[in-house]
Parts: sequence; C-alpha cells; structure tokens
Amino acid sequence: MEEAVNSTIDPACLQEPPLAIDVIKQLDVFGVCLYSILTFMSCISLLLYLEQCVYIYKKLPYPKKTTIIWINGAAPVIATMSCFGMWIPRAVMFTDMTSNCYFAVVVYKVLVLMVEEFGGSSVFLDRFSDKAFRINTGPCCCCCPCLPRVPMSRRMLFLLKLGALQYAILKTVLSILSIILWTNGNFDLSDLEITGTAIWINPFIGVLTIISLWPVAIIFMNTNSFLRSLNIIPKYAMYQLILVLSQLQTSIINILALDGTIACAPPFSSQARGSMLSQQMMIMEMFIITVVNRFLFRRTYDTLPSENLCKLNQYNLIDSKYERDKFPLSDLGELTL
Repeated sequence: MEEAVNSTIDPACLQEPPLAIDVIKQLDVFGVCLYSILTFMSCISLLLYLEQCVYIYKKLPYPKKTTIIWINGAAPVIATMSCFGMWIPRAVMFTDMTSNCYFAVVVYKVLVLMVEEFGGSSVFLDRFSDKAFRINTGPCCCCCPCLPRVPMSRRMLFLLKLGALQYAILKTVLSILSIILWTNGNFDLSDLEITGTAIWINPFIGVLTIISLWPVAIIFMNTNSFLRSLNIIPKYAMYQLILVLSQLQTSIINILALDGTIACAPPFSSQARGSMLSQQMMIMEMFIITVVNRFLFRRTYDTLPSENLCKLNQYNLIDSKYERDKFPLSDLGELTL
C-alpha cells in the first residue's frame, strides 16, 4: 500500500528547488509576463529609493537623514531580494536572511527616529525626564494593564535602545550561523525533529523579535501625541505593515508548504513553490509600500520646539498685564500643550 502511494508522487516534488535556467525554460506566456512585471516593479522600487536617498541627503540634517534612509530602504531592499529569490529559487535562504537582517536594523532605527524627532537623546530626556511611561503595550504586555508606569530616565532610555539593538546584532549573528550550518547540511527548515538546529534557532529568533518590538512600541505609545504633525502614525503603520508581511505572512506560507497544503507543481516542490509565491507577493506589497513611504518621508520638518519654548509661547499669547498677573510663568506647566 505504501509503495502504491509513493509511486503517485512526482519525483520532482521531492527534489531541491530548480536552477534558474530550469525556471526560465518552464515559463509560458503568462509566466513570462508575470515575471517581467514583478521584476519591473522591484526595479522601480529600487530606483524610487535611490532618488529618495538623494533628496533626503540634500534636504535633511545629520543624523536624521541617515536614520530615514535606513527606514526607507526596508521595502525596496525586501522587494529586490524577493526578485532575486523568485528568479533563483536555490538562493531563497540567502535572500530571505539578507532581508530579515536589514529589517532587524530598521526596527532599531524606528526607535532612534522617534527620539531624534524631538532633537536627540538629550532633548528627549529633558522633555520626558521623570515622566511616567506606560509599558503595558504590545507585543509583550498589552494584556497586563496592572503593570506600573515607569519614569523615563537616561538608564531607561538606554535599556529601551539596547532592547531594540540586540535584535539587529543577534539576528545577523544567527543568520550567519544558520547559513554555515546549512552549507554543512545541518540546517533544514523542513526538519522539525528535536535534534534539528532549525527547531532551536528559529523560536529563539522569534523571542528576540518580540523583545525588540516592545521598546519601539513603548516609545511610540507614549510620544505619538507629540509627533502627530510629523505624520508619525502613518510612518509607524508602514513599519508595522512591513513587519507583518515580511515575517508573519512568510511564516504562514512556509508552514502551509511544509504541511503540503500548497501543492507541488514540478519542477517546484511544495516548499519551493511556497517560497516562490511568497517572493511574488512580497514584490507587489513592497512596491506599494515604497510608493506610500515616498510621500510620507519626502518632506522636511523642523525639530519640535522644546517644552519650555512651548510654555513661553503660551505665556506671550496672554495679552493684558492683568491676565499675565493671574497666570505667572511659573504656573504654565499646568497648561496643556
């Protein structure tokens, strides 16, 4: 009975992903059109990003321009790597890890950007020093409203930055280790045995991801009301969308491929076909995000005024000397900004 079942499986469904030349040979008219359009979209994404880099470099001051260039590069880098993975299926592991390592740096840069929008770490601490910050935010503690508020301090800001930075460092190190083990035949995503390395490395990377997203969410939830004029909410939404599409969507497709839900289509095995579908979807999605980010970040903004300056401006709005006597400058801290 087992031999009868095995005889119905196409041998190509059990092989490695095809070579690039084999992918080209099996393309029909629809496949040629599809691959051409997706390649064109990834090239346009890259060109838009390069043009955006020139604009940002000329218009924005350092170090904000470096941070924004990094964040803007997430979508076009993922689209470009997905295009390489679509044409060269055997390189998917390298292209995916390159995209993930780049996005790991972007997670840290998003936190840095929100701090720099206030004028840097010193100005940020001057503005929020000893003010209580909510820490019951996602993805770690959104269901824990009983957690106490933590006062912002230099040490607290350092820990938040460290929490985001550790993912960028450890993700790169573990990716290099995974590639080394893969070349030796010890790393296989389809190997779910307890003795396999993938079953240990991938969950650990997942834990590091959650830990790194928490500090970014803490800073955003406590400062987004001050940064609304800088379009911080749609910018943060685009960052979250890239996270969901590049991490969660890809993981779901890979699980469906390993489970056999995504059918084998020679010369692609189930896993290779799942990777191909993931790369194609990613190119289209990242192209749209690149266009949206171009409109969000293609603006120059002045640094937010300090809290003391805001109070002084409010004080100057009081016309009569009588009213100024009623509201002395020392009491303006009670007024809302």
